Amino acid sequence: MTGHLAAEEVTVGYGRQVVLDRVTLTIARGETVGLRGPSGSGKSTLVRVLALLHPLNHGHVSIDGVPVTGTRYAVPAAVRTRIAVLFQSPRAAADPRLNLTDLIAEPLRATREPERRVSARVAELADLVGLTPDLLNRRPHAVSDGQLQRACLARSLVHRPDYLLCDEATAMLDASTQAHVAAVITGYQRTQRAGVLVISHDPALLGRWADRVVDLPTAGAVPAGRTAR
Repeated sequence: MTGHLAAEEVTVGYGRQVVLDRVTLTIARGETVGLRGPSGSGKSTLVRVLALLHPLNHGHVSIDGVPVTGTRYAVPAAVRTRIAVLFQSPRAAADPRLNLTDLIAEPLRATREPERRVSARVAELADLVGLTPDLLNRRPHAVSDGQLQRACLARSLVHRPDYLLCDEATAMLDASTQAHVAAVITGYQRTQRAGVLVISHDPALLGRWADRVVDLPTAGAVPAGRTAR
């Protein structure tokens, strides 16, 4: 099984400020790519571009060599659900009105999966990430950051994505929860042959986890025509 997710010659700006300047990055199925760079270099923007959440000024995102047009719900569900994101802050990513069961189930319900399948998948993933049944009935304010990030990890895996993008996903966790989250992601990757992108400022973590590490310089620091490799 082969395939890849790629941002090709991507330029993104906010007004007159260019955040990404002709950046190319490829993540192959089964590969773990580390991404590092200074604050303000556009790492999180690149994640949102790859996840089809942010529009481009130039360039394109492709899956298995096929360019993807549009963002968010303008992209067919069968395409956009092949990519998932695990963000740094679970509290910013989670709807505080939902209990953990509904938080995990939300992406499945958005694609109108039968409730029987939703319940089975939530139970399967809760067990995988180490959430006990009593936690599933709680809302985000009633669980720890680590427990909430486990729920966010479960949610990111509900559609069995081919690519998982981790934006400083373990930065706010204690060491034991970091290790558990990393182990779940690694196990999922081996089972599904998923491509994984890991953003981190921790060189030791990237050294242990990534097959290769890409440096993303601040926009304007790379001469025209070069890629972030």
